[in-house]
Amino acid sequence: MIKLLVVDDSALMRRLLGNLFAQQGDFAVAFARDGLEALERVNDFAPDVITLDVNMPQMDGLACLDQIMLTRPCPVVMLSSLTEEGADVTLQAMALGAVDFVAKPDGAISLSMHELGPRLVETVREAARARVRRSLRLTERVRRRAAGSAAYEPAPFARMAPHLGVAAGPKRFAGPIDGVVVVGCSTGGPAALDALLGRLPADFPWPILVAQHMPASFTGALARRLDRLCALTVIEVTRPMPLSPGHVYIGKGEADMIVSPRPGGPVVTAAPSSSEFRWHPSVDRLVASAMQHLGAARLVGVLMTGMGDDGAAAMTRLRAEGGRTIAEAETTAVIWGMPGELVRAGGADIVVPVEDIAGRLVEWLPRGGTA
Repeated sequence: MIKLLVVDDSALMRRLLGNLFAQQGDFAVAFARDGLEALERVNDFAPDVITLDVNMPQMDGLACLDQIMLTRPCPVVMLSSLTEEGADVTLQAMALGAVDFVAKPDGAISLSMHELGPRLVETVREAARARVRRSLRLTERVRRRAAGSAAYEPAPFARMAPHLGVAAGPKRFAGPIDGVVVVGCSTGGPAALDALLGRLPADFPWPILVAQHMPASFTGALARRLDRLCALTVIEVTRPMPLSPGHVYIGKGEADMIVSPRPGGPVVTAAPSSSEFRWHPSVDRLVASAMQHLGAARLVGVLMTGMGDDGAAAMTRLRAEGGRTIAEAETTAVIWGMPGELVRAGGADIVVPVEDIAGRLVEWLPRGGTA
């Protein structure tokens, strides 16, 4: 049985989620009405996974998540609103250690459970198997134990951006490109992107295209956050954009991102999501379009944490046709679904921890941009 703790101040929401998971047959469910009660239940119930609402009295979801990750780290799935504010809060939660999130539909939640339910069950079940890295915020946990919980004050979120070893500096100007790096990720992706992009220099010679599975209202906030944290220029793709060195292009959620030819050079653009692909922005579709218009030899594919197999087939073909590929290692992936499928298919040139991916890219693409 999967031990699930549902934390929500709404009695209706607790009842709806309790019924939803009870019907699955493999969940034992406990409840908490706010963050303070959740901290007590974490200790006595010892959940395998937690669903956590953001807006609650006494102690809100972010403060509760912060304490959970410092005292008893375990997989947490945030329940977020489909708003710009909700996106910013969700990304803060991911930085604090949440494994994943599910966006609540607009309107009466009781009328939307048929839409929310299957996605939430799938996400929570996968999260229960997720790897919560013991190194996550280790320094803060050690300081907390040394100071005692009553005396310790965690760092505000604004100061908790990871130290990634690359100072933010002037953004690189546009110029010709020799090739493109294509990155795919899903569950656990925002933290993996922090680790990857934050270690790349401002003069990285190839543009980077990122397909991160997310709702449309979240990818803009993700791009803005990454742009603040790294030395590269990070942009959400909402229209055709020329490809430039030192730039990262984030695919808009609920759409697909593709490479298209233009007289002045290739561009990246948003395209309506295709029913041929299950996840969006689709990694498989992005890689296929890049291969079609740039050729495999001018591409490096990177597949990082995420459930499912999006990107595995296309990157396996990319490697077979002369491109290079990197899979994130199981030791650091929150969910070793997508990169694991790439490895099992024989499509990965190398398999490395997420912290080492940037270094390998820099080695492969020396100054001048030739792989």
